[in-house]
Amino acid sequence: MAGRTARHGVGCRPLSAAADPPIPSGADGGRTAWARNLAAPIRRFLHAETGGAIVLVGATLVALLWANSPWSDSYASVWGMRLAISLGDHAIATDLRGWVNEGLMTLFFLVVGLEAKRELDLGELRERRRLTVPVMAGLGGMVAAAAVYLAINAGGDGAAGWGAAVSTDTALALGALALLTHGRAIRLRVFLLTVVVIDDLVALAVIAIAYSDAIDPVALAVAVGFFAVLLALRYAGSWRGPAAAAAGVGMWLALFESGIDPVITGLLVGLVSTAYPPSRDDLERSTERARSFREQPTPELAYQARASLTSAISLNERLQYRLLPWTSQVIVPLFALANAGVHFDGDLLSGAAASRVTIGIVAAYVVGKPLGITGAAWIATRRAMGGQRPTVTWPVLVGGAAAAGIGFTVSLLVASLAFTGPTLDEAKIGVLVTALASPAVSWVAFAIVRHLPDELRARQLGAVAGQIVDLADDVDPGRDHIRGPVDAPVTLIEYGDFECPYCAAAEPVIARLLEAFGAELRYVWRHLPLTDVHPNAQLAAEAAEAAARQGAFWEMHDRLLAHQDDLAVSDLYRHAAALELDLERFSDDLGRRRTAPRVAEDVAGADASGVSGTPTFFVNGRRHQGVYDVDTLTREIKAAAGALRPVPPSR
Repeated sequence: MAGRTARHGVGCRPLSAAADPPIPSGADGGRTAWARNLAAPIRRFLHAETGGAIVLVGATLVALLWANSPWSDSYASVWGMRLAISLGDHAIATDLRGWVNEGLMTLFFLVVGLEAKRELDLGELRERRRLTVPVMAGLGGMVAAAAVYLAINAGGDGAAGWGAAVSTDTALALGALALLTHGRAIRLRVFLLTVVVIDDLVALAVIAIAYSDAIDPVALAVAVGFFAVLLALRYAGSWRGPAAAAAGVGMWLALFESGIDPVITGLLVGLVSTAYPPSRDDLERSTERARSFREQPTPELAYQARASLTSAISLNERLQYRLLPWTSQVIVPLFALANAGVHFDGDLLSGAAASRVTIGIVAAYVVGKPLGITGAAWIATRRAMGGQRPTVTWPVLVGGAAAAGIGFTVSLLVASLAFTGPTLDEAKIGVLVTALASPAVSWVAFAIVRHLPDELRARQLGAVAGQIVDLADDVDPGRDHIRGPVDAPVTLIEYGDFECPYCAAAEPVIARLLEAFGAELRYVWRHLPLTDVHPNAQLAAEAAEAAARQGAFWEMHDRLLAHQDDLAVSDLYRHAAALELDLERFSDDLGRRRTAPRVAEDVAGADASGVSGTPTFFVNGRRHQGVYDVDTLTREIKAAAGALRPVPPSR
């Protein structure tokens, strides 16, 4: 063994990806070499979309400057350049803007489909009854926006462009919300993410049905055949990746020829890519392959180790990890660069000010969208619809709905399909105005929320839906090891490993939290010895339970974490002697492994809860995601305590 770093390099989760010490609150963390925190994808998605929004705004400004510069003619000529791919007598051809809109944007919608599927498999929507509120909110926002647009454009030439006034831009909406809430309203951003995913799904259906050319039934049948192949490949072996990629490309080509916008390919591929947590069996198998390669570094074992590590993580997460930075910071900004360039002049601006298309788009997004989202969400909470409560308070939901009134990516895409010439430029101006007006309305809404009376805010908090409980086994005071008041309202559970250095690094954090929260917090330790990477962890856990049989669990717990390099059998007896335990009884319990079943119960509970790395924390049954420094856990514990406080009586 090459020292402490080599021994602990795999299997337990650091506070950060780079070092043991706590990192600033809000930074991403909780990574391992082969097991990432289950919420890493959604946090990475939110973070990437927020960062991508900045790049998107920059690309939009560049497009506007380019289109209004002395070289404005080059803007149209560059993006109108014709490109073709030929193979024998067959060819697909479109202009450079078309390759961006119909080609690269397929990857953007692939990421949207992947995130939708992840939410359905692992996220808030894995309880299908929770779909009602965000689905109806998403549909209601689109219907209301379309109704407002059509009310203004009824009977005119602009009526055909109603599809350009219905879809929220994911990156800009989430980015604006992050800025307006200082990155704190994670639950609202997740709710809005769900709403805009539904929005994107319906928007693609609108494009496919309302804005496609004459349909070629043969090409469409071929596309359906490729989709059937994709479905079948979910049950294939390790070779399915290349085959699925080929089927996806074939489906895109068939849809391109069919007359249906081929970007829908990305969405469909994403929706069939299942997300699942890595199992401990797969992780242990990966570790064994990596260890075999370390002992005998041959190309064959290197390939097997890499393939095993890769297959332990779901294809959904792997694709998101690879594609998200490219789609949010390259493809979508490139789309903006290709489509947002509008040459401003007096005639265009005066025409846009009076244009029913421009006014319709702005009114649809700034007025119709927020009203539709809020109204439909309210209807979804009625008893006739199942009576589900929203996951955020109503005042906060109104602010989020206002932020959803930003149209850009899909809006520009549909506008380019529906309009040409000056009308297209007027539509683009309307879309650009929404990117300024909707955040302003959202800012006003959140300013009002911050000044609401405490009693009203507490009443609203009491009416939101509880978070999904991730913990399989409830705390049993007669069985579990508890620090702090047994009846405390907030419970912090840690699945840990006595040989994991990150568990030891977390101990001062736990101590500070227990001191700070006093009667409001109880802390529970549960065992998860990662025996494939920590050879002494299982015996150390059994030794702690042997000490517990003599009433000294916490004393042994603290000592083992403080002496992680001294966990051999002889060391365990030395620790027991230092604690003045009955050594004969301790030796008998340890030698006969009387406490092994107790440790196995914790391990089974960890498996049932989807825990595969240490340390993993749960706050009131909800899995804590990301870093676990003092500030981050303090906020989460305060949030849990606040949700449990009784609503003040009305005056």
